[in-house]
Amino acid sequence: MILNWINIFIYHIKNNKLFTALNILGLSIGIAALIFSILYWNDEHSYDKWNTSNDKTFIVLNDLGEGNIMASNSAITAPALKATTPYLENYCYFSTYYTKETIQYNGKIELVDKLFSAQKTFFSFFPFEFKYGDAKSALNDPQSIVFSEETAFRLFKNENPVGKQVKYADKLFVVRGVYRIPGKSVVMPNAVTNSIEEDLEHLKDHWGFNFGLMLKLKKKNDAGLVIKSMEQLFIEKNYKRQAKKEGMTLEAFIKKYGEPFKVKLLPFENSRLYKGNYPFPEGTGNLQFLQILMVLSILILLLSIVNYINLATANAIKRAKEVGVRKIIGATKLQIVFQFVFETALITLFAILLALVIVEISLPFYNQFLNKELILAGSQFCVQLALIFLIVLFVCGVFPALYISNFAVLNVLKGNFSRSKSGIWIRNSMLVIQFSIAAFFIIGSFIVYQQVNFMVEKDLGFNGSQIMNIAFREQKGKGKFEQYKSIQQELQKINGVEAVSAGAFSIGENEISKGGLFYNNKVTVIQQIGFDFGMLEMLGIKVIKGRSLREKLASDTISNVLLNEGAAKILQEKDPLDKIIGWNGEKYKVVGIVKNFHYSGLDNEINPMILFHINTQKWTQGNIEYVSVKLSPKDIQKTIASLKNFWSQKVDSEYPFEYNFVDKNFAKTYKKYEDQRNLFALLNVVVILIAIFGLFALASFSMERRFKEIAIRKTLGAETNILLKELSKQYVFFCIMGFLIGIFPAYILLKNWLEDFAFRIDIPILPFILAFVSLLFLTLTVVLAKAYQVTKVDILKYLKYE
Repeated sequence: MILNWINIFIYHIKNNKLFTALNILGLSIGIAALIFSILYWNDEHSYDKWNTSNDKTFIVLNDLGEGNIMASNSAITAPALKATTPYLENYCYFSTYYTKETIQYNGKIELVDKLFSAQKTFFSFFPFEFKYGDAKSALNDPQSIVFSEETAFRLFKNENPVGKQVKYADKLFVVRGVYRIPGKSVVMPNAVTNSIEEDLEHLKDHWGFNFGLMLKLKKKNDAGLVIKSMEQLFIEKNYKRQAKKEGMTLEAFIKKYGEPFKVKLLPFENSRLYKGNYPFPEGTGNLQFLQILMVLSILILLLSIVNYINLATANAIKRAKEVGVRKIIGATKLQIVFQFVFETALITLFAILLALVIVEISLPFYNQFLNKELILAGSQFCVQLALIFLIVLFVCGVFPALYISNFAVLNVLKGNFSRSKSGIWIRNSMLVIQFSIAAFFIIGSFIVYQQVNFMVEKDLGFNGSQIMNIAFREQKGKGKFEQYKSIQQELQKINGVEAVSAGAFSIGENEISKGGLFYNNKVTVIQQIGFDFGMLEMLGIKVIKGRSLREKLASDTISNVLLNEGAAKILQEKDPLDKIIGWNGEKYKVVGIVKNFHYSGLDNEINPMILFHINTQKWTQGNIEYVSVKLSPKDIQKTIASLKNFWSQKVDSEYPFEYNFVDKNFAKTYKKYEDQRNLFALLNVVVILIAIFGLFALASFSMERRFKEIAIRKTLGAETNILLKELSKQYVFFCIMGFLIGIFPAYILLKNWLEDFAFRIDIPILPFILAFVSLLFLTLTVVLAKAYQVTKVDILKYLKYE
């Protein structure tokens, strides 16, 4: 029986080469799209799955109100919590960023990035596999350092480095172990130290938020009790003490300064896809992009399946007599269903194999697009592929098989089935669905393009072109600010350098320093921007009221500050100039208001900002990460070469000369949205291609069945343009219906997508008009081309027997 089915299958393939090829190709493209999404989905959900200790682990976040969620914590919190609550098993403070530094061993210098600092309990939260050393004692003292297997090989080759000394950050460290990371993790450092202990000791009585914090609870369900304990600790050890210091009751203090912050415990499990401030340096995955990709790929597969079903039911008319004859000679309905499901299984298998070939060929480009290293492997992927096969087989096989097996024997043998309204209705409905999905993609592609284009062209409030930030590290025995000032003088002598300044900030980065601004009994969280003279002028940040800070006025480095428009609005003063504000426990005078400028991307609101000279707050001097240099537009490459030569000879011979341009650094903030735009455009092409396959095949089948009708009408004198109109008008009607159905989900979903942007376009009507015109043009092009071919039918060929 199986052999007979295979022979029938091969016979129909030979007689329907075009339909079979279009079916397999359309289905394979849809399956390939879903495979791409699944690979990305699996990768993002694979983070820390190897970590067996994460079920009772939580990340501590602090809600300061007004949408300000801090992913950092005070050094006071965890020790106090450990001493007062029975629910806590362990805790670990860690730095929220990686550093890059040179490590020296035996005269050899290696530049190592992804250096990480954490407490000694780190390896109990992240149980990496140790090749050398012991995880429990690896970080017992601040002079300990542990290397990844790859980094250890760079420094020590194949020897056991435990007990050896290396020089890092001008200090000697002892190697305590070598580890390998079992799988993907939110922390994947090349080296780990315990130098954070010195910072924790220094800030042990300070309530500033400086460190990432993980908690491991004895019971997962105790999270609510721990939150209450942490919030109570803040009131007892901070608010009550400050209230007492000011001679106020706690209630009066809260009324004056506002409610205490709220604690949030983020479960470590699946935290990789958390949307918001996140303390781990590997960052979070793009959950929105992942969801969009999955939805779009499912829609494409749905389109492919609809295309397949449409063609299968249309092609079924050719096999109606075959089914009728088989029923007469004794074939049961179930046998016919099994036969057609078997044929669909073969087609689906071919489509999956072709899809795997498409994915394998395209994977390098896809990995580059996502900045990933995805591969076609893994037991989980094999199970998912088998599931895809079964789902596609069921939907594409069972429905058409049942449809075909229900043919009435007498009707099909009389040739009446071709006039069945039910058969035509099903095919037309499927075609409308195809048009709806295509309309959704075309509209989406236009709107995504317009939003990204709006972001690229928007006035950012600063000018970052020709301004380069040079990575700057502190030299031993020199203060960072003093070292920068001496470098500034030398840099200004280089030809092509127009200005030199520095700031304790970097536009385009997510690292933001925040503090509390106090005015009129109200506290507001505010972004802190420390800078040297000339920095605002270099960036083109405009002072719209009052004046900028001046080097000639000593008070401008002590007690005078600037606010941006957002911060000035908070004061609720008609004229905020010369007003005295409270900030970081001191009084400051506002001498100028600067125009709002974007700092970390257009998907974020512009924060209220306080701008001050670096010397106003001494802690900012140590936060100078870059020296900013404005270059002349002439001979930029020559100027960069001169800067590199000077830097390597006079500033830092060990650390490489690294720089970025401010405008390009900011452009990274909307790169992910440019990726979404490019993805939508690519998928739009795929969807249109599949839709054209289906439309062409269905139109071909439908029109070829009308050869005799067309021949008769031509004999009676019908003109070609009349025939073209009659043959194409139903497809125009289906196109309009599909478009009208598709615009509603497109509008709703794209409106939700745009709401993630603080600065966004309003959805215009133009994309809908362009989508309709594009869809109608494609429909008419395909249908009229086929209709014109059909109208050239040889009349005698079809009427010679009449």
